[in-house]
Amino acid sequence: MELTQDKINLIERIVKNNRKFAGNEDLYDDFFNETCKRSLVIIKAVDSDRALESYLRKIATTSIISVLKDSGRLRRSSGGYVATKEVVVDNFEIQDYPKISYKDVTIKNIPEDFAIKKEILNKVNRTVGIIHENTPEKQYLELFNMRYAQHMPQKEIADALGISQSEVSKRLMSLMDSVKQAFN
Repeated sequence: MELTQDKINLIERIVKNNRKFAGNEDLYDDFFNETCKRSLVIIKAVDSDRALESYLRKIATTSIISVLKDSGRLRRSSGGYVATKEVVVDNFEIQDYPKISYKDVTIKNIPEDFAIKKEILNKVNRTVGIIHENTPEKQYLELFNMRYAQHMPQKEIADALGISQSEVSKRLMSLMDSVKQAFN
């Protein structure tokens, strides 16, 4: 079965809008071809455009992860998939907080980019520390560290902190909303 131009355009748009596409644009052809190959059966079976787009998003994500793994840019860890390049941010301005390594940040060899990204990461860290100091009973720092530095799934975090998984999810959402507000 041949893909029609509207389906090709849809797949192209979905691949380019995937968050893992950023920074991996050089693998676009591989992403696109893998997604097309995996999509043929679904395209024949699904009639609804909305449902098709939803399925194609999932297929594109799976295809992109597969290509990134095959190219050595992504590896599986206990907390999911992480980039193989790891950037460790040192010298946090808030004292007595654990150092957090940010694995999903790709820093090019441009000093300005490095400085900007390090400043952003420091601001996130400072913000989380301030939020934690204001509401220590919510354990925001521990949540942040376990989820984003150690890549632990919510279920494991819930077990470690002795709270429900839904409470972990609520607290993470609240924390991320507060961090976003700090950047606005």
